[in-house]
Amino acid sequence: MEVIKSLFTPKPIGEFTEDFGGHHAPPKDGEYKKALSAFDLTAMGVGGIIGAGIFSLTGQVAANTAGPAVVISYVIAGIVSGLAAMCYSELASMIPNSGSAFTYTFGEFFAWIIGWDLILEYLIGAASVAVSWGQYLEYFLNKASNCAITFDPNVSNAPIMWVEDTSSFATTGYSFNVPAFIIVIVLTIILASGVKLSAYVVNVLVVVKVIVVIMFILGGAKYANGANLQPFSPYGGDGIFRGAVTVFFAYIGFDAVSTTSQEAANPQRDLPIGIIGSLTICTVLYISVCLVLSSLLPYTDIPTDASVPASLLKAGGPEWLTVILALGGLAGLTSVMMVSMIGQPRIFRAMAHDGLFPKAIAYIHPKTKVPVTTTLICGAVTAVASGILPIEVLANLTSVGTLLAFLLSALAVIILRIREPERERPFKMPFGKIGGFFWPLATIAMIILLLIKGGTNATGECVGIWLAIGLVFYFSFGFWWSKHRHPEKWPADELPSGTDTETTEVVSEKEVA
Repeated sequence: MEVIKSLFTPKPIGEFTEDFGGHHAPPKDGEYKKALSAFDLTAMGVGGIIGAGIFSLTGQVAANTAGPAVVISYVIAGIVSGLAAMCYSELASMIPNSGSAFTYTFGEFFAWIIGWDLILEYLIGAASVAVSWGQYLEYFLNKASNCAITFDPNVSNAPIMWVEDTSSFATTGYSFNVPAFIIVIVLTIILASGVKLSAYVVNVLVVVKVIVVIMFILGGAKYANGANLQPFSPYGGDGIFRGAVTVFFAYIGFDAVSTTSQEAANPQRDLPIGIIGSLTICTVLYISVCLVLSSLLPYTDIPTDASVPASLLKAGGPEWLTVILALGGLAGLTSVMMVSMIGQPRIFRAMAHDGLFPKAIAYIHPKTKVPVTTTLICGAVTAVASGILPIEVLANLTSVGTLLAFLLSALAVIILRIREPERERPFKMPFGKIGGFFWPLATIAMIILLLIKGGTNATGECVGIWLAIGLVFYFSFGFWWSKHRHPEKWPADELPSGTDTETTEVVSEKEVA
């Protein structure tokens, strides 16, 4: 019984806040550098949200899943994300620690499940965007050069595909997606160079793509035809919900903001601003783009590759504008990849810091203050996944992973409200104590509804297999090496050079019991 109890015993919040010090403290050797402002965090959120959702998934979902009602799919996904954003804001302001929902989920066993799930969310999410990036690069080079530049299909497509009718994989005859692989490797090198450089690159890309999105909305409105919105929902309500699950992938950017909380200059104030601000900006832009895109062509004629510029060109728009849109698509997709790839290594590091992964993974480079080991590992896995897996599978897996992360974070808010009602909450949910329970419960209800109505058996099976693999790994390693359960195995002087040795906390056996 003591073993089972220890699996569900949460780490006290005080250890999170004490482990990493106040937000004005200078970084020690092995700590993150506190360099991100509220603007940086908001830009990072916008950078993570606006990307594949607008530039690729909108066209695919409109053409194959929801029709013009894709706008409703985005509204549903936006409502769920907005509810989850309030939960994340409350938790992030209380627990300014890297790790996203892994940190916020109380109890080691559930923390492991959601941490493993977040690996799926971020790694596969970045890989799916890399696939879209290659499509936009080919379109941009083709239109910008006035030459018929096309990539060799053998080295620009995944070798496997997903067949929905048979719920199975099949070979495509192609070898590897080289453009997707290369962009991931390049971004991994940039991310390993330091978070401030990464944030600067993201900020520049965000400005470019927001300008381009607004240009599409204004320029595309001229060629919009309301008749193309009929029939509005050709695939019915099931298609709308399936579309909502798919496009939910596009909202993970604000989630990634919370993974950088230890690098925020003032996390209690700036994290809620970054999370809610970025989500609000992007939801408005998403809905606007959906309306314009669906009005340009009948839904059956919307291109699924590089859908934003290709649709405008097919509707009679000027080619010079489509070239700019393709460039903006490249900027948008690049920033999404960077944000996802910033978040995942920090989740790995948070798990390793608690002993759930080998301690060498917790290493932070003493000069760049970046978790360089996990950055390189995540980059390599993402690069390989982007080279071999099709975007349809990648996007759906990422969406389900995101929904599960949001669900457990909302549950963590409720648990904390019951266990520690008097603890200071710098971010206040609307409607006081009643709202503190209502909004998380609403989040959980909406997520369950979305999974039931829009999930597919195939996606559920893939996620189930992934979680089963994670449990095998946990009971093979994390169960035996957890700091929470086995503090005697983790003396501070045995941690690798560069880790946070001065702030490592252990939980006494009395606390565990």
